[in-house]
Amino acid sequence: MSVKDTLLSIAKSWCETEGKERSTAEILEWVRERNKNTYVSIRPISLEQCEPWYYDRQSGCIQNRNLSFFQITGMRQEQQDGTVQTQPIILQEEIGFLGVLCREIDGVMHFLMQAKIEPGNVNCMQISPTIQATLSNFTRKHGGASPPYLEYFLNFDRYEVVVDQIQSEQSARFYKKRNRNIMIRVEEEVPVLPSHCWMTLGQIKQLMRQDNLVNMDTRTVLSCIPYAKLQLTERELLDLSEQFHDMPLFRSLFIRTGEDALPRMYQRLNSYKMFQSFKQELVPLHELTNWEMRGSELVCKEPYPFRVLFCDISIEGREVRHWTQPLFAANGIALFGLLCCEIDGVLNFLVQFKQEIGVFDTVELGPTVQQEAGTAPAEDDILRLFRERLERGEGVMFDHLMSEEGGRFYHEQNRNVILRVKEEEMPVLPEGYFWLDHRSLNEMLQINNILNIQLRNLLSLLEA
Repeated sequence: MSVKDTLLSIAKSWCETEGKERSTAEILEWVRERNKNTYVSIRPISLEQCEPWYYDRQSGCIQNRNLSFFQITGMRQEQQDGTVQTQPIILQEEIGFLGVLCREIDGVMHFLMQAKIEPGNVNCMQISPTIQATLSNFTRKHGGASPPYLEYFLNFDRYEVVVDQIQSEQSARFYKKRNRNIMIRVEEEVPVLPSHCWMTLGQIKQLMRQDNLVNMDTRTVLSCIPYAKLQLTERELLDLSEQFHDMPLFRSLFIRTGEDALPRMYQRLNSYKMFQSFKQELVPLHELTNWEMRGSELVCKEPYPFRVLFCDISIEGREVRHWTQPLFAANGIALFGLLCCEIDGVLNFLVQFKQEIGVFDTVELGPTVQQEAGTAPAEDDILRLFRERLERGEGVMFDHLMSEEGGRFYHEQNRNVILRVKEEEMPVLPEGYFWLDHRSLNEMLQINNILNIQLRNLLSLLEA
């Protein structure tokens, strides 16, 4: 199969809301049964009880005694205007796999997804990639078994690689953390474990309308599918368009229209990186004077989006079934929002520069609204318009709670909203906001560390 054939098959799978293996209702029942029959225990404990994790005063880090997995240290950032931000941050230099296998079944592309429990998941089981493993996991530093299906991704050059991107994680919690988002097409039969299930892209999109069901790792891999590489004939475009209900979105993704926005966009990004100045340094946790151990948790003395807690964890069916670790716990629900607007028949999306404390390369493109729990961003005309429309329920295309990464974050669920507005309703854009069509965003996704994970996740929620 050619790359074009594979991408066209994936695009058609976007419109297939009933699979050849299981119906969407059967998938939901499968998840419910696995939840019901899997033992899970997450118990808060103190740092002293969290062996082999401990605070090393010399390094200033909370770390594991074998120095694997990750560390938690302090971070200090000073902006040009003298504003100083300090917080704990996760150091995890290793790059893990977020991998999805795909295969045509009866002429329809399906994706092998996993019902996986992470310790911080708000609802235990979530729809996850085929494999979701850190380097420490699949090199078995935890002493457990290798993750199933690992061999496909270690031997990826034997297959057709659809996606292979090293993309950023949550830069407000991680310091320069990245994962390898990879999707591989296979032709042969793949043994399906009870923990896994084939489903179409359209089914996954439907499941995204269930709060906290499709996890962050699935969403980021799906966002990276390189639709912009598709060069379709007029006949192929017509055939594909007949399966889409949202024609402005179809034109935004599959038809190149107007001026190429990318050179100008990269010039703006490069100028931001060149002229924005801030100082950063990693510091010992005990030097964070506005943070303290309160009971068994590390908390900020002022309102802050998160705190650090320590947990004793037992989960049946994992490579290791019992362990302890720190988790970052959200202090509320964040709001991530994306405004879109039909301009000359093409759906465009309003994005902004977003500089976060742990970002890999100075700045990334983020969604229209990215408001962490417990924070109050500067009010502007864009945020006011977004809030007014959301409160009135006008133009809402998507509004659901979605979980963040459950391996490091405890019960972090955020409100993800996509709103449609009319061009004439938009105010003049403040500095740092830009309209881009889906094709331009998709082309930028083929380069690592340009779109942040909040924007990637919102784009993955779009329906045909």
